[in-house]
Amino acid sequence: MRIAYLLSLLILAGLSACTPSGETDDTLTTAPQVYPNPAAPGFNADASDEKAIAIADSVMEAMGSRRTWDQSRYFHWNFFNRRTLLWDKKTGNVRITMLPDSSTVMAFNLNTGEGQARVDGALVTEPDSLENLLQQGKSIWINDAYWVFMPFKLKDSGVTLKYQGVDTTQSGQVSDVLQLTFEEVGDTPQNKYLVWVDQDEHLVRQWAYFRDAADEAPGFVVPWQNYQEYNGLKLSGDRGERKITGIEVLGNLPDEAFRLE
Repeated sequence: MRIAYLLSLLILAGLSACTPSGETDDTLTTAPQVYPNPAAPGFNADASDEKAIAIADSVMEAMGSRRTWDQSRYFHWNFFNRRTLLWDKKTGNVRITMLPDSSTVMAFNLNTGEGQARVDGALVTEPDSLENLLQQGKSIWINDAYWVFMPFKLKDSGVTLKYQGVDTTQSGQVSDVLQLTFEEVGDTPQNKYLVWVDQDEHLVRQWAYFRDAADEAPGFVVPWQNYQEYNGLKLSGDRGERKITGIEVLGNLPDEAFRLE
């Protein structure tokens, strides 16, 4: 009787540690789960350094994880008080309002290039004028989005990542330095960036911009400071003397937010 009683306790213990499907209960697992960070199609993995790729993955995790980034859809920000942008990452819809008087507004889709524009309260209907405005809008988005979301795009299409060693930022943070070069992407594929990733928190703390990859001296060196959390994502709008403000990660928006009529 004693042996039968012990066997029944062991069977019950085994059943309590399993889900009805026979899999281990996730609530019993205490190890943190790290979500994979696959590269975008066209990322130049063969020419990139393994260490640089690993650091890029650590940045994604430090910024809130790839899962959170993929699940985040709507973004709003004010770019240096020049314009405000609203972006639907899922559909590619964008709305840009030029400041300070909001006299020019553009709403378009990044994938199709189709959209609307309004100047001084009137919709632009002349085809060439509309096309020029929408192309200008796409170039604005390419630039302005990179100033906010670059850390999430270290393994983007056309990017080659190289590890450049350890250096100290202008504010004194010991960092790993990554070099980003580009091939056949964006408006200015000849650009180059150096990105400082601090070794403690794995966040981007500084970047240097080179107009041409062959340039020895950067066009500017700018800090990435004062990260804040927005619905699970860590974002920085502090670029030293200039600030990106009004940052929001929104849950839901109506389709009308991207239409001018």
